[in-house]
Amino acid sequence: MLHVDHIAKSYPGLPVLHDVSFTADQGEIVCLLGPSGCGKTTLLRIVAGLETADRGRVTFAGRDLAAVPAHRRRFGLMFQDYALFPHKDVAANVAFGLRMQGRPAAEIASRVAEMLTLVGLSGYERRRVTELSGGEQQRVALARSLAPRPRLLMLDEPLGALDRSLAEQLMNDLRGILKRVDVTALYVTHDQEEAFAIADRVLIMRARLDLGEGGRVEQAGAPQEVYRRPANEYVARFLGFRNLVAGVVRAEMGEQSCAGSAIAARSVVVETALGPLTVEAAGDLPAAGERVTLLIRPEAAETRPAAAAGPNVIAGRLAGCSFRGSYHVIRTLHAGDIELTCEASASDADLPDVGAQLALWLNPAALVVLPR
Repeated sequence: MLHVDHIAKSYPGLPVLHDVSFTADQGEIVCLLGPSGCGKTTLLRIVAGLETADRGRVTFAGRDLAAVPAHRRRFGLMFQDYALFPHKDVAANVAFGLRMQGRPAAEIASRVAEMLTLVGLSGYERRRVTELSGGEQQRVALARSLAPRPRLLMLDEPLGALDRSLAEQLMNDLRGILKRVDVTALYVTHDQEEAFAIADRVLIMRARLDLGEGGRVEQAGAPQEVYRRPANEYVARFLGFRNLVAGVVRAEMGEQSCAGSAIAARSVVVETALGPLTVEAAGDLPAAGERVTLLIRPEAAETRPAAAAGPNVIAGRLAGCSFRGSYHVIRTLHAGDIELTCEASASDADLPDVGAQLALWLNPAALVVLPR
């Protein structure tokens, strides 16, 4: 439905967007995920028709939108600050777009009731929005955005003004609401947990101001794909991965069975300061002798007795342990002054005391080779 082709945008002395392209299909939720300053909101405003791109074009359902003003695009926009009318009650706020369309009163009343039921606020019609909690106000804003049946709904940091508990509650509901109405959605956030919970597809953006470039898409894919296989070290660090170790590809192992399954996978051996580590590789295999960065995902490690040995077993010392309910976060120190932060099962009774020696087995399926 939506095609964004080679969009570029700059302000005097400030590059904002650099050659951004992506698509969004009918009913798909696409999340623009990235740090502040990477052009996410500007890109949203260009799609909405509130800004003009320097280069590139935006099309929807095959039609170029360059000559279509914002108010004729039939797109909805939901803001972080709700933008509700404080002097109107809930029903009047939700009905605003429908009244602007000149809908009959009976149709408006029916649609308002339908939308409030959808967002879990049935019976709130006559309440003043100033009497509602932040989470309830955001649900009203969502109902108002959906009421006119927009062809595309754009959400700009919609949970950013809520405290963590309220944000998590609405985050859990928001994807289901958008899917029930089958609306194509562009969702802007800097919060990876929010993006992964809501999106069908995530676009991770990055600005390279040091190179004079604005925001561009570093990686696009399903949340599971992006998490399991970051495209490069920048994406890995942005997603919060800390276990990044320099290495050199030593050899290709060909196909072997994956840990815990009968599925064959190609593997390579990467030489690191931790020792040689076998990695199940996805896509094109790096060549022998190539310098790479090895990502050790936090779930990769299983604790072993200090005397343990074998493939992908590394010796170390427990530097810290933090109980997190269903698991422990452990910090371990290894050869080459390498510190790893991993997750260990809370039922693991074999964790040594802090300061004691231990070994870790690193699951090849939870190791990722990244280009340097």
